[in-house]
Amino acid sequence: MTDLPDLPPGALTSPSVGRNAEPILKVLAPLVRPGAEVLELASGSGEHAAIFSRVLKDVKWRPTDPDPEARRSIEAWRAAHGGDNLLPALDVDAAAPTSWPRPPMEGPYDLVVAINLIHISPWAATQGLMMGSAVVLKPGGALFLYGPYREADVPLALSNATFDEGLKARDPSWGLRDLDEVKAIAADNGLTFEARHEMPANNLSLVFRKV
Repeated sequence: MTDLPDLPPGALTSPSVGRNAEPILKVLAPLVRPGAEVLELASGSGEHAAIFSRVLKDVKWRPTDPDPEARRSIEAWRAAHGGDNLLPALDVDAAAPTSWPRPPMEGPYDLVVAINLIHISPWAATQGLMMGSAVVLKPGGALFLYGPYREADVPLALSNATFDEGLKARDPSWGLRDLDEVKAIAADNGLTFEARHEMPANNLSLVFRKV
């Protein structure tokens, strides 16, 4: 269900997609109804967008990424395996909500998706993600996040601690975020924390709802 047929010319690939696409889809699918519009931030290689839009055929999926190489990869996947519901990738920076598509150009959206974004970006990206989602989501719309987090009442897994050290070595502004701080900035922007789902490899799926 979540396998892509082959690697198109010019496309990038990430081994983690093969491991996490199906678990993510199980949480993601109930959040959307037929005809829903989805905005994905930091789509990366574009594999998630290609997979999810193939499965959720009645959902309009808009991938985005600020990196030109990533957008080329997204377009390669879209050209090879995308349906009419997978839209062209846009140049969007999560940290700059003014760069996001919004009404009357597009939207409002039923769902905003950010997979492995918050820990591989400066804190400003999380701030922008919450501010932008509050603007472009419909009332009752959801923000879906996936990735590893620090939790006050949960011991940090050794693999996540090692991963965090590696991220900070690459860029001191990156790293695992404190879940309570993420919840707080979401609440400041009118997004109510709704659900926490434990995922494989010590990751979490989080759902926030626009009031």
